[in-house]
Amino acid sequence: MLKSKNVILGVTASIAAYKSAFIVREFKKAGALVKVIQTDASLDFVTPLTLSTLSENTVLTKMVEGDTKDWISHVDLAQWADLLLIAPVTAKTMAKMVAGECDSLLLATYLSAKCPVYFAPAMDLDMYKHSSTKQNIEKLISFGNKFIAPTFGELASGLVGKGRMAEPEDIIDFIKKDLSADLPLSKKKVLITAGPTYEPIDPVRFIGNHSSGKMGYHLAMQAAKMGAEVTLIMGPSDLKVENSNVLQINVKTAKDMQRSVKDHFEDADIAIFSAAVSDYKIENIASQKVKKSNGNWDISLTKTNDILLEISQEKKENQILVGFALETENELENAKEKLINKNLDMIVLNSLNEKGAGFGYDSNKITIIEKDNKIEEFELKHKREVAKDIISKIILKIS
Repeated sequence: MLKSKNVILGVTASIAAYKSAFIVREFKKAGALVKVIQTDASLDFVTPLTLSTLSENTVLTKMVEGDTKDWISHVDLAQWADLLLIAPVTAKTMAKMVAGECDSLLLATYLSAKCPVYFAPAMDLDMYKHSSTKQNIEKLISFGNKFIAPTFGELASGLVGKGRMAEPEDIIDFIKKDLSADLPLSKKKVLITAGPTYEPIDPVRFIGNHSSGKMGYHLAMQAAKMGAEVTLIMGPSDLKVENSNVLQINVKTAKDMQRSVKDHFEDADIAIFSAAVSDYKIENIASQKVKKSNGNWDISLTKTNDILLEISQEKKENQILVGFALETENELENAKEKLINKNLDMIVLNSLNEKGAGFGYDSNKITIIEKDNKIEEFELKHKREVAKDIISKIILKIS
């Protein structure tokens, strides 16, 4: 959501300015590019050295900087920014924002900004309760600015009440949710299964397959990027999604995956079954490691439950259900049969016969077959791009 976004953080003169260092760190962790503008008075509360080190950019304070008297263009800064956050913002600065009083680089940049502007107040409880403060907040909201409300807690004065600036993590979460509000999958819940399942033979050995989980990983990332709240049920894999919009549930066996799917399917608007679930499991799992002997070892297998078939029978009219078909022969025919038998809205066919596609690769070549028998074939692409194609098709179905 914030990856590669240009962010300006404005810092004003509040004891809460120490939190600005943590805000910069959270933005950087999310992949944003950060520039910091401090008011002169804020320099008494947090040093530019700290914020420049964390942001990896020189902190700006004045229209004219340094011995060379370089002009800092507030217009260029405002045009560069994808979003402007002023945190903490004092009662004094809010009053100036309302009045259009342009006496600092920060206020000049604010008045020039065309990007979303967020403000997070910090002040003592009586100042926050004052009618003038409330009026200024209402006016700033009416101007289109986004208000991040302070919280209840212990204040610098020693009093306890509302006025404490929101915590950095909560500020970042607020901005992420706000930015995702207009995205095509905003307020949609997406369930994705990914990776293999492992069925134990004994405490040491198992049967499984070569699925890496990469396709499901990229589907989860793309769905989250489009604003969805994602639940990713991942079989054994080294992949870990670092995204606050994605809940990753790690499972091992087909039974584990079935249980997690049942727990989350009912609330899902969209379900994408990209996992390579084991079709068979060991009938009698050995409690101890089976020692090697001179003879053959015969293992009896029994079928696992068909998770997608079971879920398809619970599918509601307003749910979108997407399956995957990995085939080695009669590919199109087998995929179409699965589409019908499992009550799918769409199926993604990929083939192990395509060089560079399938298990273990970073790329894939797919064909999407829809319920109305519309078929679209795609070229070999990185799985990240494949995920974009699949999610775009789903968005078309719900728009």
